[in-house]
Amino acid sequence: MSTTRPTAPVSHADPAAAPRRPAPSPTRSTHLGRSMKPRQLIMMSLGSAIGAGLFVGTGAGIAVAGPAVLISFALAGLLVILVMRMLGEMAAAHPSSGAFSVFAHRAMGPVAGATVGWMWWVQLVVVIAAEATAAAALLTTLVPAVPQWVLALAFMVLFTAVNLTGVARFGEFEFWFAVLKVAAIVVFLALGLALMAGVVPGVPAPGLSNLLGHGGFAPQGLAGVAAGLLVVIFAFGGTEIVTVAAAETAEPRRNVARAIRTVLWRILVFYIGSVFVMVTVLPWDSPLLAATPFVAVLELAGVGWATTAMTIVIVIALLSALNANLYGASRMIFSLSSRGQAGAVFGRVNAHRVPVPAVLASVAFGFLAVLANYLWPETVLNVLLNLVGATILVIWGSSIASHVILRRRAEREGTDLPLRMWAWPWLTGLACVLFAGIVVLALLDPAARLQLLATAGLTAAIALGCWAWNRRQTAHGRAVTVPDAVDDGDRSAAGRA
Repeated sequence: MSTTRPTAPVSHADPAAAPRRPAPSPTRSTHLGRSMKPRQLIMMSLGSAIGAGLFVGTGAGIAVAGPAVLISFALAGLLVILVMRMLGEMAAAHPSSGAFSVFAHRAMGPVAGATVGWMWWVQLVVVIAAEATAAAALLTTLVPAVPQWVLALAFMVLFTAVNLTGVARFGEFEFWFAVLKVAAIVVFLALGLALMAGVVPGVPAPGLSNLLGHGGFAPQGLAGVAAGLLVVIFAFGGTEIVTVAAAETAEPRRNVARAIRTVLWRILVFYIGSVFVMVTVLPWDSPLLAATPFVAVLELAGVGWATTAMTIVIVIALLSALNANLYGASRMIFSLSSRGQAGAVFGRVNAHRVPVPAVLASVAFGFLAVLANYLWPETVLNVLLNLVGATILVIWGSSIASHVILRRRAEREGTDLPLRMWAWPWLTGLACVLFAGIVVLALLDPAARLQLLATAGLTAAIALGCWAWNRRQTAHGRAVTVPDAVDDGDRSAAGRA
């Protein structure tokens, strides 16, 4: 973030002509701190790829595609890698806590930017409640004496406190969460390699029998690969939060570049590596693999406490996501406020540079949703999750569109870009094709179509509200602005990524 109140106006015709917002009072700080450490951001970028979707959702993908789910993961991973590189290019040029919302604002105007920002915020506050509830439900299987609602409430209180103490404390929590998750995957991969090598006593090396047997590598054909793609694509949600957090490091351009560099190998190792182990050591149609894939492999390796271990790991993954999503939601509404797209109160920070009103607003919905889920279980959260289920497609789609527009603008104006998208415009075009293909597949699948249309309806409603808000702001002489990029003097360093 910049060290002054954002004043750079936005206009498609002549940005310089738009009115500027009045300068803030010098007695009240209106910008975030920059105390997140590079090691925290790097580990956060690693940990954000290891969520409950990997630990729980992988089995569903294998069940519909067989070993060919590796192709599904490769295609989904390729799209994520390309989108993250585009976000990296834009974040290195304009580091901001609003990230892809600010990029959409710069590229397509204030309504588009606000719509993307509010859409992501709504998704996060809903998911915060879902993660607290899911983590509590899992933990009650280990400690049944404690009521689920008590654990969910405790998680919400704990991570609200963490986020109110400052970004350094948040970053430290995420650092150690990421260390634990990465360690779990490393142990899993090591055991998987031992199983494939035949060095586990009593378990013969499977060779290629499971990959090519039981109906072949692609037992369900291309239809199975397509169905698997729809299942696994949503497991990658959350990786984009790194571009939000980078703005609170001392050298945003350098650090976002370093974090983006990890995307390629973390997807290859964590996702494709883990799935390769699963479909190699066990038949793809194994009921255990479909239900609890990580536990099934660990039990094959003779780990007797596999179920307990994976329950703890999944709870850690859920709590890490809860912590990160609360952070991301608070920074997004802070950014929206700084651009005049939310109430001014959400743009205030305390002496420790923490946007307290933004944090409290973001967590308030989570507390209400946890209460609603206690009163009406399996109803309220399910409806809300269906509404925001396809939000990641909105974020990715807007990010691709923003990148195309901003890259062309940068080339036209001769702007130096510290981090560049690979093989522009060809790989950006490939990302467009992959994204369009996933949307078409979703529209052809009844369950995915319902979720996609629900998210589209919510997006349209938010866009209409943002349009009305902007009209009201204009009528009252209050300009909607976009923040300046962070000036950290680090452009050349980012360019070496």
